[in-house]
Amino acid sequence: MESLFAGQKAPSPDEIEDRAAAETEEPALPLAQRAEPGVQTDAGQAEQASAPPETSRALALSDVIAPKARAGETLIRMAYRLGVPRQALAAPFRRASPLRVLATVEAAAPGDRAAGTALRAGHFLVQGVKQPIASLDFTGSTRLSPGIERAIHSFSWLADLAASAPRADCVPVAERIAKAWLDAHRTPARGTPWEVELAGLRLMAWLVHAPLVLSGNDPGLKPRLLEAIDDTADWLDRKAASAGAGLGQVAGWAGVTAAGLLLPEGRPRRLYGEARLIRALGDMVGEDGGVLARCPAAQIEAIRLLTDLIACYEAAEVEAPQALFVMRELLVPPLLALRHGDGGLGSWQGQGAVDAHRLAALIEATGVRTRPLAEAGHWGFHRLRARDTQVQIDAAPPPRARHARCGCASTLAFELSDGAARVIVNCGGAALAGGQVPARIGQGLRASAAHSTLVLDNANSTAVELHGKLGRGVETVEIERRLLGDEGRDGVRIEASHDGYEARFGLTHRRVLSLRADGTELAGEDILVPAGRKGKRGKIGFAIRFHLGKGVEARLSEDGRGASLLTADGKLWQFRLRGDSAAAGDIALAVEDSLWVDGEGRPHPTEQLVIEGLTSRGGGQFSWLLRKTG
Repeated sequence: MESLFAGQKAPSPDEIEDRAAAETEEPALPLAQRAEPGVQTDAGQAEQASAPPETSRALALSDVIAPKARAGETLIRMAYRLGVPRQALAAPFRRASPLRVLATVEAAAPGDRAAGTALRAGHFLVQGVKQPIASLDFTGSTRLSPGIERAIHSFSWLADLAASAPRADCVPVAERIAKAWLDAHRTPARGTPWEVELAGLRLMAWLVHAPLVLSGNDPGLKPRLLEAIDDTADWLDRKAASAGAGLGQVAGWAGVTAAGLLLPEGRPRRLYGEARLIRALGDMVGEDGGVLARCPAAQIEAIRLLTDLIACYEAAEVEAPQALFVMRELLVPPLLALRHGDGGLGSWQGQGAVDAHRLAALIEATGVRTRPLAEAGHWGFHRLRARDTQVQIDAAPPPRARHARCGCASTLAFELSDGAARVIVNCGGAALAGGQVPARIGQGLRASAAHSTLVLDNANSTAVELHGKLGRGVETVEIERRLLGDEGRDGVRIEASHDGYEARFGLTHRRVLSLRADGTELAGEDILVPAGRKGKRGKIGFAIRFHLGKGVEARLSEDGRGASLLTADGKLWQFRLRGDSAAAGDIALAVEDSLWVDGEGRPHPTEQLVIEGLTSRGGGQFSWLLRKTG
């Protein structure tokens, strides 16, 4: 598919969406034409309340497109799965071909040029942390930051290196690092380097960027690396299925499929791998194209993997299954729905705010032309847009334990941007802890208090456990979205509620957000509703937090019921408490310290507005308003 941006510079924040909307041909996905339910829609009917989605419902790819398989191919897959050697299946009457990579892969997903330049200067640059190559312990006996450890063992740095300079300038660096890694990991073993996800990503990187590591001057490296490629492919044949549903299993089967395409006598492996890959993709992705981990980083990695794998099919001159194209085209719209006015992503499920250029380069590499996801029943991140103002809200339960990667208790949190300025954000960055973000802070960044939402009694709406997992809490989110006025001329309203505090406090949190059609006003209500017929007695502490974007200056008004918010580019927003509840003596508005983690893992000191006080255990209502005044 021809790239939308071929021969042009990286697009500005909204160009991908605007150009897709201007296309006269059919969009990338043959889906029903539906207007985005925002304030600029021409739809005449208000959206009705939707039933709470079952977030564990995976996508059955056969519902989208049934993979084609001849009877002979089915028998080959079965025989290979049962252990028949691929040589006996692919070429039973010929001598085995020498081990080599059969084709050179082009048009793969782009890497990070800055990180590649740093490698040529002698150090890894991952999430803003520099690690000299000369002092690096590749065996893993020395503790490294999780980001650097992942980059080293997945060999994702090969894409960065390839993006930084001509191949001849990169080969010596690639050879140096590959040799050091092979010296430390001669055979498949246990430990981090041999997690299925990292092994699959590593095998893909070796095959896609083979010219960097197989065409150098070291005569001993090429046979060693070819042997490692073959051993890793054999190991993944046996182990890929052992990874849990999600990106790990997808990466493992993608590596197996790529090896089947680019190594001799690979047809049985390729047929076996692609069938398992399509099944794994269905287990990872929800019906609307969002990964069940609800994690933007996993969404990005899945798109990169499919782009690289499709490039492998092209290099081998083999027709790729249509399901892989369909899946890639399903994955892009949910990701675009999390894009702010500056072109970067919002801070959700532990990720930092992914840079606009990185996102635009990835979408350009896919060649997919489509609009942001309009209805997010399973992905769960809803998007309101009015002129320069964009609002994102997390209106779905957190990912289930088996899908969570760095799960956060962020239900009903929201972010707001005005053009390139991020006004209200979430802290983000929990998944990047261990680099520039201290590891001890990472757990706190997953808490409800690190998100722009309501918190009761300093408790998380969903229990935050170790190693990125989540416990009990939010099970159901009910949501209604409708247009205001005639054909949405007055704006759009979204109302959502969750049950995360029902078991402990007997209260349901309901949040209502109404965005005016001109984008100058966001009215909000946070309502606590008794879960039973009779509310409990007494009072309980609450806090409604609004984390402010980088560079936003906050100043409280004289009456203590409002604040002015001045962005770094000179835009002025006014925050105001509304209603009689704001005048009560046990409720106050304050400005407190906060932090925000960018897409490179750098923490930035920021501020937050906090509505804090006591409320009746029988329920309460707190109204507020954000208005643009300059």
